[in-house]
Amino acid sequence: MGQVKYIFVTGGVTSSLGKGIISASLGKLLAARGLSVTIQKFDPYINIDPGTLNPYEHGECYVTEDGAETDLDLGHYERFLAANTSQKNNVTTGRIYHNVITKEREGEYLGKTVQVIPHITDEIKRNFLALGHNGDFDVIITEIGGSVGDIESLPFIEAMRQVKWDLGHDNVIVIHLTLIPYLKAVGELKTKPTQHSVKKLLESGIQPDILVCRSERAINNDIRKKLALFCNVPINSVISSMDAKTIYDVPLLMRKEKLDERVLELFKIPIGDEPELIQWKAFLTKLKNPTQEISIALVGKYVELHDAYKSIAEAFIHAGATNECKVSINWISSEDIVQENVAEVLAGNDGILIAPGFGERGIDGKIIAAKHARENKIPFFGICLGLQVAVIEFGRNVLGFKDAHSTEMDQMCKDPIIDLMEEQKKITKKGGTMRLGAYPCTLKTGTKVYELYKSEEISERHRHRYEFNNEYLEKFEARGMMAAGINPDSSLVEIMELKNHPWYIGTQFHPELKSRVVEPHPLFVGFVKAAMEYKVKKEK
Repeated sequence: MGQVKYIFVTGGVTSSLGKGIISASLGKLLAARGLSVTIQKFDPYINIDPGTLNPYEHGECYVTEDGAETDLDLGHYERFLAANTSQKNNVTTGRIYHNVITKEREGEYLGKTVQVIPHITDEIKRNFLALGHNGDFDVIITEIGGSVGDIESLPFIEAMRQVKWDLGHDNVIVIHLTLIPYLKAVGELKTKPTQHSVKKLLESGIQPDILVCRSERAINNDIRKKLALFCNVPINSVISSMDAKTIYDVPLLMRKEKLDERVLELFKIPIGDEPELIQWKAFLTKLKNPTQEISIALVGKYVELHDAYKSIAEAFIHAGATNECKVSINWISSEDIVQENVAEVLAGNDGILIAPGFGERGIDGKIIAAKHARENKIPFFGICLGLQVAVIEFGRNVLGFKDAHSTEMDQMCKDPIIDLMEEQKKITKKGGTMRLGAYPCTLKTGTKVYELYKSEEISERHRHRYEFNNEYLEKFEARGMMAAGINPDSSLVEIMELKNHPWYIGTQFHPELKSRVVEPHPLFVGFVKAAMEYKVKKEK
């Protein structure tokens, strides 16, 4: 197409309006028109990446193919676009300053005084444009984290202004997502917060090209006219974004509002045919018309904030739609589970998923839940730490290793069934001992996982530090818990599967990170199906 087109998405009035969903939805619509699209997120916090952030602070840490620990919005981008992102797709203030300070220490600025303008803004601009250099994309959408007016966002806003000046209005547009609150006392939608938010942008030298207005109720033509008049945008650039029942409705709602057409007009790109959304609409039809319903117990230690397990929740939506089944998740804190109440706490569920995590808190409850699923033939899915607690439980209660544990929790345990690899033990920096990103895995034929993947060689994403100790593998397999997936390069166990059980599988990797709307992950599809069969059998 020639010159890469850049779209910046900013937010105003309040945070958590859904810039990520709007960005992903617009990306989906443009990709459905045949354009090559990617989306990137710039976050104003000073952490280098979300890798060391508590999930309560920032939701889940999403891991890309190349091992980048990123913002959870990148999960939305990948799920909507069915395309991979990378380290370059998520940049923080921390990384920007780290890069600039490193250059200063290396003498790159030749003794000049290093300042926010031009040095920090130049580094931001370099990262804004980095994905456009190879000609892989027609359109790059950049979501700016936070809200307009935040002190920490100012360098990003200034860099955005400069990019628009550098590349011209035909190549850069700004979409401002804002809130139109409804005041019940007077029965009106109020535009004043949006007006003030746009004025804040104007103070920074940026005139938004399109307004996307979040609201509980439909925005009538009078409100559109008022916003157009006071915010200096054409009336057809005032887009209504009403609350939706599911985030997967948003691309179709934005299509109805002609957001994609308005973007193409501003870029002077021919509009052409309707976007190809047949598979997306078929997914929504199945999602909204389930023939069955199941309940899954998600056992974790961050369950108060559901965004801590965002990709798992979305993977259940994808797999549920494929099975024409509504999946209801019961969020259960592992700290609430003890041996005396496990049957009561987990009662009524058709499957048990033990979620990933780090650290000792809540580990005993997870081990007890795994034992309950194993002994009662309840479909079980363990992810990362979920696999580790499953093998610890099996080691203790089936193999008789009463002191079996992970050296993450107990460095002095007699039977370290989960342990660091030897080459990891000398590394002290957090993250340095982690396996991050995509690794290959060879599946054992004749296993459930082989039948689900329908392939012997697969690749999955990892984010963990401790591994299954292969010194114990022979004893496990002798008693029916087999290594169904092995890393071909290191012989590390990637999947454990229990024989003589309807569905008992643990993965060292994170399958939820590769589930897509039109390509649901086979392990989640299989787990949901097993839970459906368990429910039917239970009710007979």
